[in-house]
Amino acid sequence: MDYEALLDVALKEARKGFEEGGVPVGAALFDANGKLLGRGRNRRVQDNDPSVHGETDAFRKAGRQTNYRDKVLVTTLAPCWYCSGLIRQFNIGTVVVGESKNFSGHLDWLREAGVKVIEMDDDRCTELMADFIERCPEIWNEDIGECAHS
Repeated sequence: MDYEALLDVALKEARKGFEEGGVPVGAALFDANGKLLGRGRNRRVQDNDPSVHGETDAFRKAGRQTNYRDKVLVTTLAPCWYCSGLIRQFNIGTVVVGESKNFSGHLDWLREAGVKVIEMDDDRCTELMADFIERCPEIWNEDIGECAHS
């Protein structure tokens, strides 16, 4: 499977989110043959909905599937607890991660559950997220649950 090509779909979503003023995390769900089932992006800011992460958006847009074990979820950033829970809840078999430098996520927890995790260490994903974190630290901290206390 051409994981680079799959990641490109998620990265396009992340860039759209960035252009919209949102958190630049994009994701896409594919079947075992690489057919795109759903794509999405973090739209927490745009939709004023804290539940719309990139992975959940792609998952919802893919619609119901009878089995997720053979599916491939591609995301530009290592999944948070919320999205990692989604992956484990539905037994998604493979997760392709664009980068985990800016946020390490919970990849070991996914591996412990038998999820195949493929880390791409993609510079484009890393640079996009680093740029966003530098420009919008308040939104980033809100997104990962690290709000400042007054």
